[in-house]
Amino acid sequence: MGLVQQKIRLANAARDDLEEIDATALVDTGAIDLCIPKLVALQLKLKTMEQRMVTYADGRKELVDYVGPVRVEVFGRHAFTGAMVMGDQVLLGAIPMESMDVLVDPRRQILIPNPDHPNIPGAMAMGFRTSHL
Repeated sequence: MGLVQQKIRLANAARDDLEEIDATALVDTGAIDLCIPKLVALQLKLKTMEQRMVTYADGRKELVDYVGPVRVEVFGRHAFTGAMVMGDQVLLGAIPMESMDVLVDPRRQILIPNPDHPNIPGAMAMGFRTSHL
């Protein structure tokens, strides 16, 4: 499968007064988190919440800033998450993708809304019962 790119919108979820940013993200179902370049973190004035240790494929380790809160939007669907500040391109990982209920169509190599929930994002809640008051 080739690389999947997707236009997304990013915003500082704590600062409605700031402009949102349009970005082209590399969609990576093998990555967990949202990753953003330092310039994006600065533009959105995101607060550093902590540092996290990242281990690269070649075994190198590096401390990176973990910032937030970030609002991610694609197809009119939203996720609220933190982001690791690293690299020179926005990377969309599995956690925000799951939150927005989007997936990669490998045949067309594009990101799509989950066909099981085409109009609004769905979610799974296992083991909980709704109480009737």
